[in-house]
Amino acid sequence: MNTENTGKKDERNLYLKNEDLDVAVSKYLGILSSKTTHRKSRMQSVTEAQGWVTAEPVFGKISSPYYNASAMDGICVDAMNMIGVDERNPKTLIKGRDFNFVDTGDVINDPYNAVVMIEDVMIQNDEQVSINGPVALWQHVRPIGEDIVAGELIIPAYHRVRPIDLGALLAGGITSIEVMEKPSVGIIPTGTELVEAGEHMSIGKIIDSNTHMFAGLVKEYGGLPNRYPPVRDDYELIKKAITTAVTENDVVLISAGSSAGTEDYTRRLIEELGEVVIHGVAIKPGKPVVLGIIEGKPVIGIPGYPVSAYFVFEGFVKPVILEYNHQANAEGMTIKAILSKRLMSTLKYLEFVRMKCGRVNNVFVATPLDRGAGVTMSLVNADGILKIPKNVEGYEAGAVVELTLMRSPEEIENTLVSIGSHDVLMDVLANIIHKNRGMVNLSSAHVGSLGGIMAIKKGECHFAPIHLLDEETGIYNLPYLKRYLKEQDVVLIKGVKRTQGFIIPKGNPKKIKGIGDLTRKDVSLVNRQRGSGTRVLLDYLLKKNGIDAKDILGYTREMNTHMMVASAVKSGSGDVGVGVLSAANMMGLDFIPIGDEEYDFAILRDNLKDPRVQIFINVLKSQEFKDDLIQLGGYGFENPGEIINP
Repeated sequence: MNTENTGKKDERNLYLKNEDLDVAVSKYLGILSSKTTHRKSRMQSVTEAQGWVTAEPVFGKISSPYYNASAMDGICVDAMNMIGVDERNPKTLIKGRDFNFVDTGDVINDPYNAVVMIEDVMIQNDEQVSINGPVALWQHVRPIGEDIVAGELIIPAYHRVRPIDLGALLAGGITSIEVMEKPSVGIIPTGTELVEAGEHMSIGKIIDSNTHMFAGLVKEYGGLPNRYPPVRDDYELIKKAITTAVTENDVVLISAGSSAGTEDYTRRLIEELGEVVIHGVAIKPGKPVVLGIIEGKPVIGIPGYPVSAYFVFEGFVKPVILEYNHQANAEGMTIKAILSKRLMSTLKYLEFVRMKCGRVNNVFVATPLDRGAGVTMSLVNADGILKIPKNVEGYEAGAVVELTLMRSPEEIENTLVSIGSHDVLMDVLANIIHKNRGMVNLSSAHVGSLGGIMAIKKGECHFAPIHLLDEETGIYNLPYLKRYLKEQDVVLIKGVKRTQGFIIPKGNPKKIKGIGDLTRKDVSLVNRQRGSGTRVLLDYLLKKNGIDAKDILGYTREMNTHMMVASAVKSGSGDVGVGVLSAANMMGLDFIPIGDEEYDFAILRDNLKDPRVQIFINVLKSQEFKDDLIQLGGYGFENPGEIINP
């Protein structure tokens, strides 16, 4: 054995370099990336899944709420029996015949289809009440699927499960999920001077606190710590400890011994057993870090001073653990953002509004999510929280607001903002982009096609999904770009063809055949919101067939997504809904086609240069995207991703 390997030669490691931090991290992770890509997976109980990273996307199995539920304390009534009721024409109701008392969350069963708040009820006695105001169909009733609709994406692949996700997963009927195995991190304390906490102290001894800090940080960032007993400063003993740790773990940390002293063996041992990638980084404290690879696994020598150790861990170990878990390396923070729409609030409370956020045209743009108290998915989908203070009645569109981020700043920076029409394919796109493209995310806000065009006009999104039929020409989308965006240099990214129609219960119990049946008194419609392309199509067909919308029961009952329409039909709260075939298929419903349409993406020409947009276009063109939509059914493909000039 030579004198260098015994550590007895008085030779100092005078070959420390001063790599820039970013360069060092990039270089090291670049070498390791191919070694951390393929990870084993396992099934994990949802109740024990916090902190684990999903190996596959997770879709809801059941809808939440699972039944039509009262959203208020009050009485449930049949809205059709309340027609004409107002202050001049109050109505007395008999318990058990005309109404029943309900509390928030109670089931709303036939024949009742609306709730009157208890504040608006005049109680005459135990059996009679009266009301003196109009009652709208399904008012104050939480429909099945208001929060989660069976078949919708709850969390994507490579998503680290948070506490708020657990509630959403369980509410969606998920009890176990496939997760990636956590990387095991071997932690070796070195130094003859080290003692364990609680042991007898004497002059020259140091309590090993660093490696316990490492263990806690490993857990925080998604790894499994495996701390070994301290090893004294002996070359062969440390060599044996490293060899064992490399065999038993995915990552190895060597605490102390990374500097240039005569008993600092880390550099020489890593070089002997494997490869030293970098020794010395231009940071203070933390310069004498050693970044190595042994048997294809990262081995990192961390300096012994506690503050240096912490910064080295944050700078290098954290990114390595996150790389194994396909997670972004970032910290939470607050940012300033432009509010995309007017947001009003009560003066009585501090309100927390869940927000979607992304950078558009060099500014952050924030869009509020559903503010309903029962909508768990608004937390799952939120990028940040806007706090509206007490005694502030809200903010106007265009106001600069401060968000507390729930995702990393890098994720927000690399988020594509989509505002416009809803389709389940947006979930498919989001999952493929997130799974295959690392840091890039797709954020979708569903405000309808016309709302999307307005968002493009105001510079609030990267692109807008639209499907708008021009009545005069019979052409989809392009005429609307010319009409509403003639002052912008806008183009169209071709998407897909999709089949629109009437979503009806299995077996078609009401024997609905076409649009003429919508005026039947025994048929209740579930409609899409004003401004949506589906609503525009329905109104076009009504006009074409000479049908007055006032003659359609439920015409004013609006849902923001196709899946919510399908869920309402599935639950029996509607007899027919207007939506796409894929939503009907996902809910196991029947479908009457009324026509094919073009679902495309409006975008400013300058935004085509954005690398995130290029990733989006490439996914549109991908076979994976086509295969996923073919499984859903109801889609056709004619050059998706093609750029069309108006």
